[in-house]
Amino acid sequence: MRNASGNGFDSSDSFAVSGAAEGAARLHDIPPSITPSHGDDSHLLSRIASPADVKALAPNELAELCREIRTTLLAYGHQHGGHIGSNLGMVEATVALHRVFDSPRDRIVFDVSHQSYAHKMLTGRAAAYLDPDRFSEVTGFTNPDESKHDQFVLGHTGTSISLACGLAKTRDMEGPNSGIGNVIAVIGDGSLSSGVAFEGLNNAAEQGGNLIIVFNDNEMSIAGDFGGMYGPLARLRASGGTAQPNLFNAFGLDYRYVESGNDVAALVSAFEEVRGIDHPVVVHIHTLKGAGYDSEETHANQQNASTLPVSLDSPTGVHPTDNVNHSEPWHSDHCNLSDHEPHEGQCEASHWQNPDAAIGKPDDPRKHYGKMAMAALEPRFAAEPGLVVISPATPGSNGITHEFRERAGAHYVDTGITESHAVAYAAGIARAGGTPVVATTASFFQRAYDQFFQEMSLNRSRVTVLDFLGGLSGSDNTHSGAYDVTMFSNIPGVTMLVPTSARDYLADLAWATAPAGSADAPAGPAVIRVPGEAILAAERDATLLPVTGGQIADRPQSTSLPVSVSSASGGISAATVRGTVSVTAQRAGVRHMLDWRVNQTGSHVAIIGLGNAYPLAEQTAAALSADYGITATVIDPRQCTSLDSDVLESLRDGHQQVITLEDGQLEGGWGEKVTAYYANHHVSDGSRNPHVLNFGAAKEFTDRVPLGELNERYGLTVEQVTEAITRCF
Repeated sequence: MRNASGNGFDSSDSFAVSGAAEGAARLHDIPPSITPSHGDDSHLLSRIASPADVKALAPNELAELCREIRTTLLAYGHQHGGHIGSNLGMVEATVALHRVFDSPRDRIVFDVSHQSYAHKMLTGRAAAYLDPDRFSEVTGFTNPDESKHDQFVLGHTGTSISLACGLAKTRDMEGPNSGIGNVIAVIGDGSLSSGVAFEGLNNAAEQGGNLIIVFNDNEMSIAGDFGGMYGPLARLRASGGTAQPNLFNAFGLDYRYVESGNDVAALVSAFEEVRGIDHPVVVHIHTLKGAGYDSEETHANQQNASTLPVSLDSPTGVHPTDNVNHSEPWHSDHCNLSDHEPHEGQCEASHWQNPDAAIGKPDDPRKHYGKMAMAALEPRFAAEPGLVVISPATPGSNGITHEFRERAGAHYVDTGITESHAVAYAAGIARAGGTPVVATTASFFQRAYDQFFQEMSLNRSRVTVLDFLGGLSGSDNTHSGAYDVTMFSNIPGVTMLVPTSARDYLADLAWATAPAGSADAPAGPAVIRVPGEAILAAERDATLLPVTGGQIADRPQSTSLPVSVSSASGGISAATVRGTVSVTAQRAGVRHMLDWRVNQTGSHVAIIGLGNAYPLAEQTAAALSADYGITATVIDPRQCTSLDSDVLESLRDGHQQVITLEDGQLEGGWGEKVTAYYANHHVSDGSRNPHVLNFGAAKEFTDRVPLGELNERYGLTVEQVTEAITRCF
């Protein structure tokens, strides 16, 4: 029963497992947590070493296994964080998959693979979720380096059906010797709206042969689900899978519907029916995102969060929720990702759960600067009907709050997980005279590379791109933003701005989104790399900028360098209106958007720090001054699209070294362009050809390596840069 608050459960609530043969298990008969019991054979999950152990369980033990997995996921989310909501909804389906199919001969491909936590537990990796000391042993996504049961490293959406088609094609071509049995693609949690998923469906229907597509329909994406396909899907759910039009039948695919997507017995039965099938089939399962969250787990309870029980009270193991059918267009409740506790149903906060240790901490850079950008744009909506913010499914994580979306109305569009479409859509808005702003994560924008070239750049479309999480970070290997500068800055016609303060960030946004026809408006698309951890930390602690203290003068700083350089954007006032720069300040600051800014004039050494690496430039300059008596020139280039030849030429006099710092891939990146400039503009007087040292990241994938460790690896520390500089003298 619901408790008095209406959004939680009493401790006396029971959990009845599904299926007539399954019996029932009472919550009070089950230990409240299995987290402390890793290695304890009294629990089923700790005894599961492979899918064979799942097959060996008695039928009435499957629901108990599901309960233990769900409890483990909840405890893991509190302590470690992760994609908990989608995994909670997939517990029963994953147990059923491994009960029926024979992995790894039967190939299971998890779309995005952020729904694979239960799969990992059942394939020999349960200890990595049960034992806090081993949490770092597994990634948040499938990875063949971890297990033969993982088919691919996947972190982006929509590709599972295409990958499954490829596996099935080879099996069918090679015959019995292929070593491949059934091929199963698991897709859902909003992924079906991705364009490549439709390409996969199209191919699957034509290719034929054994291919099982499990569509996990939890009525959600990362935020709400968007698009015309979701109406017919809702009607399929309401009709028990009989309504027309049926999207999957329209492709020529066989179709089965399972309403009780959190009933392990029903799922085992459904998967047994399609095992060994000789043609492609879609098994549409209706699940509940976040199934098992107890909304009463408030901040007051966080001290004991890891021992809280799962509170479930329905025959399917998941209680009904009234958290559906909201009137706003994004179809999710009023939970903001950074502000509220996750719970069952259409809850945006349940997509990614931060660990308890993060509660009460300040916003990370994505949310901080994302909210700042939205606050700058919002006052313009009334006077600029063509100003539109576009988010391909990741609003909350980038500071586009639920409240902002409500107020923005038609000025905000979520296109679903469709980065390619979002960029092309924005190009269409721009062509019609509108002002589109597309905002998502750097690694997701890689999916729209063709649209950046064709629809956006080749057509000179006035699109503004907010590039979040660009640069080095401790993210997994599928979400690294270390490659964004090499991508964006080398597309013809794109201006990539790299601000190093909130003031410059807002000035860049004002310039990039200046209404069409404005005297100061850019001629084509602009990408703004949203500042990262190093910049936000320096804004919160000015001692991290020892040269300027974060105070950039509003006047030329040195007559020995071009006036346009030292005054660039210098007229920007700190005055703000609802978080945005005043109109007068905006207009004053757009004259020299591409000029580099010299923040300290010195000699012998010039240090140019791009974006997030700029604080390191000031810190290195301070160390050179304190330890060696060298006053270095310190430069903030502010953009990485073009070189400021005036500044580079001025450095020939009195500078033996030019140092470039960037927190992205060095090869093909920005710093090498400075090296190439001096190499290609060599002068006869050897003393006027500075030696250039480039510091940046190696061309490699990194997986959950802490940012500090990456900086050490790449020489991006004060000690390493200083040592390299002084070694050359």
